[in-house]
Amino acid sequence: MSILLVTSSPRGSASHSTRIATELAQKLVAANPSAELVVRDLVANPLPHIDADYSTGIYTPVEARSPRQAEVVGVSDVALDELFAADTVILATGFINFNISSTLKSWVDHIARSGKSFSYGEGGPKGLVTGKKVYIVLASGGIYSEGAAVQMDHAVPYLRSVLGFLGMTDVEVIRIEGVGMGADAVAAALAKATAKVDAVVAAGAAERVATAA
Repeated sequence: MSILLVTSSPRGSASHSTRIATELAQKLVAANPSAELVVRDLVANPLPHIDADYSTGIYTPVEARSPRQAEVVGVSDVALDELFAADTVILATGFINFNISSTLKSWVDHIARSGKSFSYGEGGPKGLVTGKKVYIVLASGGIYSEGAAVQMDHAVPYLRSVLGFLGMTDVEVIRIEGVGMGADAVAAALAKATAKVDAVVAAGAAERVATAA
């Protein structure tokens, strides 16, 4: 089992999404000690925004790429290799201006590549990143999973759409909501998210036991 943890909050050690996503990854490893954990911190090591060299380089034969094209496409190749190697993917982001962080969006731009993570055929587009479990860990100052603000949540619908397009349809969301509503709300949100993490880990352990039997 290989786990890819992608964190993207600019809040560092104060980030609720990073905290809960890391907790999930660590508990999954504890439940399956043979699992390998790969961490990509998009704040400490941000991916470059795609540019002209990238957009032309991905369609240029390897031997014909300029040094700059080779460099930026190589960054994308590494991100794709990490994704394909993972059985479980954990994406952590804060809710920023009603969507995901720009650093996570750059990661999406690097792993969404025609001929690599999706292809086009007579039947239309086909996702090539299959057989993976994905967890989205999303922290938000307000409540966006229900009520009048649901329509303002562009983060989860976007991620579900782009991940599904790439072939990742087994997606579960862990929300840390209302963290901008005071200390009691933060404590309640973290407790609820931790309970969800524990339920996820327990369900995975039960599934492995059933499969072994």
